[in-house]
Amino acid sequence: MMNRWLLNFSIYAFLPFIFWAQEPNDSSEISLIQTVSIDTNAVNQFPFIQFDKNVFEFPSSENKNWDKLYARMDSMIQFKDRKLNFYHIGGSHIQADIYTHDFRSFLQRNWPGLTGHRGLVFPFNLARTNNPSNYRFTSSNNWSGYRSVIHRPKFLHYGITGAAISCSDSLIGLNFIYKKTRVSPPIAALRIYHNSGVIPFDFNFGSNEILIESVRRCAEMGYTEIQFTDPIDSLDIQFVRTSKTPYRLDLYGFELMNTLPGIAYNSIGINGAGLYTYLDNEFFLRDLKQTPPDFFAFSVGTNDGFMPYEKFDPKIYKKNLEAMVKIVLEANPECAILLTVPNDCYYKRRYPNKNTERQRKVINELAQQYKTGVWDFYGFMGGLGSSYTWKNANLMRSDLVHFTKEGYHLKGELYIDAFLKYLNQKECELENVNF
Repeated sequence: MMNRWLLNFSIYAFLPFIFWAQEPNDSSEISLIQTVSIDTNAVNQFPFIQFDKNVFEFPSSENKNWDKLYARMDSMIQFKDRKLNFYHIGGSHIQADIYTHDFRSFLQRNWPGLTGHRGLVFPFNLARTNNPSNYRFTSSNNWSGYRSVIHRPKFLHYGITGAAISCSDSLIGLNFIYKKTRVSPPIAALRIYHNSGVIPFDFNFGSNEILIESVRRCAEMGYTEIQFTDPIDSLDIQFVRTSKTPYRLDLYGFELMNTLPGIAYNSIGINGAGLYTYLDNEFFLRDLKQTPPDFFAFSVGTNDGFMPYEKFDPKIYKKNLEAMVKIVLEANPECAILLTVPNDCYYKRRYPNKNTERQRKVINELAQQYKTGVWDFYGFMGGLGSSYTWKNANLMRSDLVHFTKEGYHLKGELYIDAFLKYLNQKECELENVNF
């Protein structure tokens, strides 16, 4: 039975970080029952948000994979015996990694001794696009940047991140640091996703080279994994060409790992991406299988439906979403999947996008069929035309598609609240069964 989820949690709008629960002062078991609440000030300030509908819905009464996720989390929290891999894909909302980082920070700070690891990161800034604010890559080399949504050169083979940077220099330097974050899990191992096949580069780690314990290169799978003797909190990587033959180094992302129990929350977003984008990433499944998901959230759909009403085909959207669900279940048949309904938006800032209603119908149909959860953000934010109301409350930008920083933080807090409500409901159900 889950008994030590959280002491208390409340939503506070306009705060850059969540208010965290305090560790109990005694060894008594703490129940989450009747502890999840939303701050009254937030409810009063944003009466247009239907806070009571901010829940994970389950159209099917049978949700075995979610039951298994709950059991795994129960074991992880009570015994600190495992690491769980969470994934979240989407478009620009996810690439910014604001509300997803709020959720990551909550998961990695709420339970003592369950730090987990950072997981996948990509040097978006070196690809000349917006980078999440919680980490930074730097390099003195000149990189070419590519995103699968707009760049499809034949020499690139996109993996799970859907992005790549490329450099042809003989000596390449790359640095990584955490920034502006409350969570910076130690790096005990590093997986570098790069060109498949044998690449004529050695990897050095500057002044930290003495910390290297082992290097394992998997040419066929397109990655190199480095183990460190001691955990580090930053990276200073040098790629040194070992052949005079001209060669290009393509990097598809980095996975920052350790052996600590907890949750790794991998947010994967590409500006402008739709379901079709990820389906065209030929090595998406291959990469996902390297670290199979226990939980997978889909926040893909805004770009799929961002078109005139008569041009949107719900059947194509359903076909693409179902194909992505099948890919995730192939990586792990026991993965708990969450389908999120896109937020309300306006097409070209003038026309309320009625396609979102049609996407919601498709999402609920597939959730019923594949026994997934649904987070109906569109519904509880107010439905059709509500983005104008959010804009007037300084929660959404003038494009009526993207949120302000405050809006994204509020979204993150709502996401956490919905997740905790699920855990609370599940705990209540199990207590009633065992009574």
